[in-house]
Amino acid sequence: MAKMNFGGVIENVVTREEFPLDKAREILKDETIAVIGYGVQGPGQSLNLRDNGFNVIVGQRQGKTFDKAISDGWVPGKTLFSIEEAAEKATIVMCLLSDAAVMSVWPTLQKHLTPGKALYFSHGFAITWNDRTGCVPAKDIDVIMVAPKGSGTSLRTMFLEGRGLNSSYAVYQDASGRAMDRTLALGIGIGSGYMFETTFQREATSDLTGERGSLMGAIQGLLLAQYEVLRENGHSPSEAFNETVEELTQSLMPLFAKNGMDWMYANCSTTAQRGALDWYPRFHDAIKPICQWLYMSVKLGNEAQISIDSNSKPDYREGLEKELKALRESEMWQTAVTVRQLRPENN
Repeated sequence: MAKMNFGGVIENVVTREEFPLDKAREILKDETIAVIGYGVQGPGQSLNLRDNGFNVIVGQRQGKTFDKAISDGWVPGKTLFSIEEAAEKATIVMCLLSDAAVMSVWPTLQKHLTPGKALYFSHGFAITWNDRTGCVPAKDIDVIMVAPKGSGTSLRTMFLEGRGLNSSYAVYQDASGRAMDRTLALGIGIGSGYMFETTFQREATSDLTGERGSLMGAIQGLLLAQYEVLRENGHSPSEAFNETVEELTQSLMPLFAKNGMDWMYANCSTTAQRGALDWYPRFHDAIKPICQWLYMSVKLGNEAQISIDSNSKPDYREGLEKELKALRESEMWQTAVTVRQLRPENN
């Protein structure tokens, strides 16, 4: 592991250079890796592992997702099985089901997690709040995690482009004495760019905070608030959307992702510089109390319980679609449909 300086804090980081793919293959050469669940993370991680030369099988219930796995080249009875069959055959069980599904499938998985096997997650939710999820692993198995910092689609796309999506990694339980090697080898195998060390608890709390905060919840709230203020003051939908969303996503985000916010500030107009420097502290002071409230709600398990309760309702899917439909049909995101059509690359 390399020691890297992150803003003055030294952290453990694993790169492909110090942990090459050949080393990962050697560590896992006698392992059968079962990817359980072919939904969000399953396709990207399993396909990358397969393309990298690992012994991978997939466990998935019958249905549309099972059919998708077949279309991706997984062969029923050879590399594609029921969840129970795959878990039985595997030495490493990669549990990539949704948090709600993990709870329902846990009794099935548990009986096949025999001594010496490894149980792998890409999210710390089920283990961190196992007093609520019921996912309490036996002491004679490894419990490990590699959590890509993005969607399974991004993981696969970046792999095919010869790039890598960054991941965090953690060992919760080392029964075999090889848990760390297994973890890092799997992280390299799924196509991680580099990996940084965490714990199941830290990953789960930071992940839930991020999803509800700057990654999804807060960004939608901020964009909608600014869009509404512009519309309420006579600006057209196209103008409000371009000044709120389009310039941010199409012009600015790629630049400050590449060069940093200080570079952005140095390379915009003097009017923009002054306004940004004056106003970011005001937004910070207004938003930080909400972030603190959010983090505490996550840490106390309140957000986990809300998710568990919501996802357990029999009409969960219908209610979710109703909420998403309202978002999709809002003026701001209907404006986005037209704006996207006008982009030169779409004409």
